[in-house]
Amino acid sequence: MAKPVVAVVGRPNVGKSTLFNKLIGQRLSIVEDTPGVTRDRIFADCEWLDHTFLLIDTGGIEPKSNDVILIQMRRQAQLAIESADVIILVTDVREGLTASDRDVAEMLRKSGKPVIVAVNKCDAIGEPPAEFYEFYNLGLGEVFPLSAAHGHGTGDILDAVLEHLPSQADGDGYDEAYTKVAVIGKPNAGKSSLINRLAGEDRMIVSDIAGTTRDAVDTIVENEFGKYVFIDTAGIRRKSKILEKVEHYSVLRAYMAVERADVCVILIDALEGFTEQDSKIAGYAHESGKACVIAVNKWDAVEKDDKTMRQMKEKLEKDFSFMSYAPIVFISALTGQRLHTLFQTINTVKANSEVRITTGRLNDLLAYCTARVQPPSDKGKRLKIYYMTQASNKPPTFVCFVNRADLFHFSYQRYLENQIRETFSLTGTPIKFIIKERNNKDTKA
Repeated sequence: MAKPVVAVVGRPNVGKSTLFNKLIGQRLSIVEDTPGVTRDRIFADCEWLDHTFLLIDTGGIEPKSNDVILIQMRRQAQLAIESADVIILVTDVREGLTASDRDVAEMLRKSGKPVIVAVNKCDAIGEPPAEFYEFYNLGLGEVFPLSAAHGHGTGDILDAVLEHLPSQADGDGYDEAYTKVAVIGKPNAGKSSLINRLAGEDRMIVSDIAGTTRDAVDTIVENEFGKYVFIDTAGIRRKSKILEKVEHYSVLRAYMAVERADVCVILIDALEGFTEQDSKIAGYAHESGKACVIAVNKWDAVEKDDKTMRQMKEKLEKDFSFMSYAPIVFISALTGQRLHTLFQTINTVKANSEVRITTGRLNDLLAYCTARVQPPSDKGKRLKIYYMTQASNKPPTFVCFVNRADLFHFSYQRYLENQIRETFSLTGTPIKFIIKERNNKDTKA
């Protein structure tokens, strides 16, 4: 299922981005003492007490401003609120309760969403200042003191968030017999046309105007290959090209569709070829650990000879070198060409992402690999891999117990990965390693 969504909102310059960065553990949002620095929504995974959710940072809300940029930021925040399961309202104790805070609170009250009020810049340890208690007048329930800069109070806020998050055990209504497939790619690559062809009917508006599909749409397909839920998404554009407010929301929904999916079909326009944006879209699916298929659409419209497909495949393999495991299928949504191959490939990569390999077979392979190519060494000290076991699947994740994690170079990890892929035929799925030293120090790779 899709991860729950938590939006961080508030007036400009109250510390939203500082809180966002503190919660996700990295400086993803720009932090500056100038109101309006965060002009777009930024989102990242946040983990707390074994729960994972999508955290959205927003630009500041100035409810009654006529400034063009602030109006756009307000619209962005409203869209984030619409998509959120829980909202964190950040305020500033130093400025006290302002009329804008009251207006933002009223907007949130109308949304009907659970709201956590965080009063930021309570930097002193101990009892919060007297101004803190003013924020109970917002009428949004419990108020939490916070120092985003130092991290004080973040645990209490996250605890409150978890109380309101929907249960992840509820799923999304589809049983395990259904393979959830997210069709992702640039606008106008043919995503809706493909799903209409697969479904056998016109389920979505198909137009040559980029961005016609604004939302994620589920289409159930049952055929001789199995049961599928195809998730069509709005095309993911470069941020500089995202001009309409609704487009921002579409990008978020596309990323959420990837989170829900078992398999991602990355749709490439054969006439346009590979672009940098295709790389970014594929990169997100790769980082999310999803099984992937690269589908080259509009192949019927390409002028070709007996070498065209091979040349195109070689070029794409080079372009997608970071995910060389992903199989490439040449299709036509318009004519239905090779769609049976697409279904078969989806089934294969899903099965590979779910594979379980016994510890015995893994260590037989490990012994062969280390005998064939010696592990790296440094200053007379050689890497020793004691044993390897599979920790989880979707994607297959392997734990390697070693004497020194720093000697386990990327190149040797890649060598082991290639050997595992070749031996167990793991096409279409990423592979992850967790390196553990004897002192139980963990390193993910």
